Amino acid sequence: MCGAELHTRTQAAWAVLAEVPDPEVPAISVCDLGIVRDVEMAHDGQLTVVLTPTYSGCPATEVITESVLAALDAAGLGPALVRMQRAPAWTTDWISPAGRDKLRAYGIAPPGPVGGEVRVPMHLVGGLAQSAARSVDLRLGSLGAAPASALACPRCDSTNTERLSAFGSTACKALYRCLACREPFEHFKPI
Repeated sequence: MCGAELHTRTQAAWAVLAEVPDPEVPAISVCDLGIVRDVEMAHDGQLTVVLTPTYSGCPATEVITESVLAALDAAGLGPALVRMQRAPAWTTDWISPAGRDKLRAYGIAPPGPVGGEVRVPMHLVGGLAQSAARSVDLRLGSLGAAPASALACPRCDSTNTERLSAFGSTACKALYRCLACREPFEHFKPI
């Protein structure tokens, strides 16, 4: 394959991956979640998707792998391979701004910055994180995590909230209640 064909197939793969939902939070794609680290295309056209799981032992990792491969096959881009990259470890700072908006619209309070400073090479093309020559170093989490009392309700935006449980429907979420609108909601924990 020539360079232009490889580039076109890579772009098509990113577009397909941007539509693959996270199985635990289907309102957000695996790209918006920030777990798709790269799409590699060999000269023979072999596609490899590099994923970073949200945490070691995440029960959704196998389902995500199967969903990614099935979506690429359905789009005529398969057979593909998936390679896990565990370092650097995934952080909620990698969730895209669009992904945070989708979480909020779904009724889940998005995580705040983790804190500290982590430099992560992100490759941005057309608003999607991609492997490309245009690369920038993002400083993540340099603002520090917001205090729990400042957690805004995703339904009414009130910060008059309280944590009910450190764990929600999945290990990566906590259960909160808004004292203004009295509605329970989950909060995606910053990690």
